[in-house]
Amino acid sequence: MVLLKGFVKPEDQIGMVSMCRQLGKGPGGFYRPNLKNGAKLNLWMMSLGKNWDPTARSYGPTRPFDGAQAPTIPDAFKMIAQTANSTASESPQINPDICIVNYYTNSGKLGLHQDKDESESSLTKGLPFISISIGDTAEFMFGETRDKGKATKIDLESGDVLILGGESSP
Repeated sequence: MVLLKGFVKPEDQIGMVSMCRQLGKGPGGFYRPNLKNGAKLNLWMMSLGKNWDPTARSYGPTRPFDGAQAPTIPDAFKMIAQTANSTASESPQINPDICIVNYYTNSGKLGLHQDKDESESSLTKGLPFISISIGDTAEFMFGETRDKGKATKIDLESGDVLILGGESSP
């Protein structure tokens, strides 16, 4: 795990928010996803590159509920992820093909993050999970089990980039 504090400059954060607002209003934009039990997640989500289906817990070309294709990942987002990864790691250059944008309101939250739904190929290759935080400070939890007591907790602030997995240096 590598945490790059304040890595994304404020002007780049503003640009990212603007792009997300624009993409989020179009086809394949923001929606409030359901879980397998029918409950709604406490956030608004948009997938870029490929669609993430929280019910099936898999990626695919279209969203099952409306058939929308995921918008393309903006080059600026890819550049930030690539620069952060090369700053934190000696791994070969990455070419991000999936981006999940979560928008949280005052009551929004997301539970414990685990890489159990990533493809075996991605995990075997050691491809990183890169989180770019913009907005209010929030607690991010991740771990090997669903036990929140054993989870690692980090406060992520606006501009922080967190890299999990991959071949990051200590």
